[in-house]
Amino acid sequence: MFAIFEDGSRQYRVEPGTKLLVDYRDGIEPGATITFGRILLANGGGASQIGAPILDGATVTAEVIRPEFKGEKLEIGKFKKRKNSRRHVGHRQKHTLVRVSGIEVPGLEIVERKAEEPKSEATASE
Repeated sequence: MFAIFEDGSRQYRVEPGTKLLVDYRDGIEPGATITFGRILLANGGGASQIGAPILDGATVTAEVIRPEFKGEKLEIGKFKKRKNSRRHVGHRQKHTLVRVSGIEVPGLEIVERKAEEPKSEATASE
């Protein structure tokens, strides 16, 4: 089962147990639950439900692992030749690290697929 949801003008494809970085949420403690309500598509293994534009009543719940997680540093440098003009700025975007704990979609049929067994090679000695 997977779902595609929208958060902060970005779309994420998630399954239960997926870890992902979302936009920074202020005032959240580790272990808190976040609910995402803009579900665009959900698949239960057999059939899919596609929203127009979103699925009504569908939610993705996630548990906060790290409330403040800084991304990579971006270095911005501006230089103008022959004018002794240099400018340097750095930026690190804040994110919140979450783990998806559940996907709830009313009316979606969930089909559990069994893991395929490895095929044994039968050798004929004739």
